[in-house]
Amino acid sequence: MPKRILQGVVVSDACDKTVIVRVERRVMHPVYKKYITRSKTYAAHDEANLHKTGETVRIEESRPISKRKRWIVLAAAAASGAAAGAEAAKG
Repeated sequence: MPKRILQGVVVSDACDKTVIVRVERRVMHPVYKKYITRSKTYAAHDEANLHKTGETVRIEESRPISKRKRWIVLAAAAASGAAAGAEAAKG
């Protein structure tokens, strides 16, 4: 079975070699048929402590690394068009 890959935002980088990543998904409400945003946090292994709070990263499912960590940070995801435009306006 292939390993799952998710994309989310780093919400905490306080731990050593670990980042907490929030992954959001949209689900339809069963009665009202309106889309709702649901989120879940994952503890992911970041060996070199490269990623900081606010970065968008991709994480991959892996073997258990510790009690809570079963994900590894692959790399920072490409910046979206809006984020890239805001950064260009600053500099």
